[in-house]
Amino acid sequence: MSLKTQNTIYPILIAISLAHLLNDMLQAVIPAIYPLLEAKYQLSYAQIGMITLCYQFSASVFQPIVGAYTDKNPKPYSQLIGMFFTMIGIGLLANAQNYYLILISVFMVGIGSSIFHPESSRVSFLASGGRRSLAQSVFQIGGNTGTALAPLLIAWWILPNDSSYLIYFIGVAILAQIILAYIAQWYKNYLKTNRSTQKKTLKIPELSQLKITTTVGILLVLIFSKYFYVASITSFFQFYTLKKFGVSTAQAQIYLFYFLLAVAIGTLIGGFLGDRFGRKAIIVFSVFGAAPFALLLPYATLEWTVVLTIIIGMIMASAFPAILVYAQELLPKKLGMISGLFYGFAFGMAGVGSAVLGYFADKTSIEYIYHICSFLPLIGFVAFFLPNLKKISYRIF
Repeated sequence: MSLKTQNTIYPILIAISLAHLLNDMLQAVIPAIYPLLEAKYQLSYAQIGMITLCYQFSASVFQPIVGAYTDKNPKPYSQLIGMFFTMIGIGLLANAQNYYLILISVFMVGIGSSIFHPESSRVSFLASGGRRSLAQSVFQIGGNTGTALAPLLIAWWILPNDSSYLIYFIGVAILAQIILAYIAQWYKNYLKTNRSTQKKTLKIPELSQLKITTTVGILLVLIFSKYFYVASITSFFQFYTLKKFGVSTAQAQIYLFYFLLAVAIGTLIGGFLGDRFGRKAIIVFSVFGAAPFALLLPYATLEWTVVLTIIIGMIMASAFPAILVYAQELLPKKLGMISGLFYGFAFGMAGVGSAVLGYFADKTSIEYIYHICSFLPLIGFVAFFLPNLKKISYRIF
């Protein structure tokens, strides 16, 4: 089948989205059990940040390497291997007896993530039928939904019991393996029938190497501002509401769920709008539009804090599908490397952000870091310097 006439393959998009949901649900149990780990092992905010850094480091460093390798040597079944690493990590975390075993277990989960994301993103790109922002958002909303569900499951199942009950999440990993096996078979057949056609019909933007490199740099700056800020919510928002407003741990989990659900919804909306209005327009709106709400957040009451985080989550999340697809269209011959680079950098910034913010929270207060982070979305002004790809000439490779 020619890529020019290929339709959007919705069964594969739904399957890869479901696999992403299960994969990211397993990853999201890590920050969701932070209050439990803090109480059980008497951890500081800096140690909490180091747990995130350890996980995000393994998830980020290997992703571009995996992506670059699979660009030249596609591995349809590699995602099953990634899920196997995640399964081991969750099993170790359920039985961890000290802080260092926690670090080892989350490192294993990060390895699984680094293998899963580059090839999964490539599958969604290939199954898009040209509707790339939509396909990427469908893929991404699966991950965001899984991330949002994790705090609810932790509040319902783990907090009333013990962290050892995490072992039951192994069943989630097994279900993910079944779905990934189906996707891998489709991907294997796709490679057999479309690889030669794909190589001859790639649309390459007519931009200088310097311009492409500069543009990728701008996109990475946007990822930095977005994920450094998001790290302040995903890793510390529970502690923020606990300390500042005196809510219960279960209530704090619910408020975190609201934010993560808003991220999922914003991702889907961003995908629809990106195909319709162009990637740059959505990127500019998303990364810069959240700034006024972020600036208001440190001064809000509990009710308005919840409302503002929902708005911030929706607006900021709408950018990621557009950013990733924009980068993929810049370098369509390196889909795996680009996907790995951007997912890896996003995870890396979340990890570094958590470690840095945890350190300063110990030195100052949990409220103080939200005052500092409120200025991060202002970095989004650099999005105005992105070239408009709709006005760029292309050549067929």
